[in-house]
Amino acid sequence: MDLRYPIGKYEPQPFSDKQKRAWLQDIQFLPGLMEQAIENLDERQFDTPYRDGGWTIKQVVHHVPDSHMNAYTRFKLGLTEDKPVIKPYDEVEWANLRDVSVVPVNISITLLYALHTRWHAAIRDLTDEQWKRTVIHPEQNKELTLWYLLGSYAWHGKHHVAHITSLRERKGWQ
Repeated sequence: MDLRYPIGKYEPQPFSDKQKRAWLQDIQFLPGLMEQAIENLDERQFDTPYRDGGWTIKQVVHHVPDSHMNAYTRFKLGLTEDKPVIKPYDEVEWANLRDVSVVPVNISITLLYALHTRWHAAIRDLTDEQWKRTVIHPEQNKELTLWYLLGSYAWHGKHHVAHITSLRERKGWQ
């Protein structure tokens, strides 16, 4: 198994109501899955990288709401502007900022619950036409649909939960 991609890489899917329901549930329920993934871990465990050269569990937990705050903003821009150019960010640098090392992970879990509640409410009733709206990603030099982003971020949350749960399994951490 490639420890970088414990659930595989993101594979875009054609639009379907069934897939939409599944991905919306991924967005809705991610905070609880993340909270369960870190339950009963101690500080030594939080400071353990999920793989050699990878982020610590603490960095992963703080990264997800950082990333998903950007996602939420990208969706809102995509819904309210015509093909907006989105702002990339340096996720590695963000993961090394002071807040990641000093703020307890429960703060990011709380943020994740609040953020995903708002995000899910904003997108759960989009029309098929709204899912076709696009944003421009300047680093990728691509026009991305909101549908593509939904799948990407649904995958992203599960991807990082799997980093934690697969580490727990490998280490035998109950």
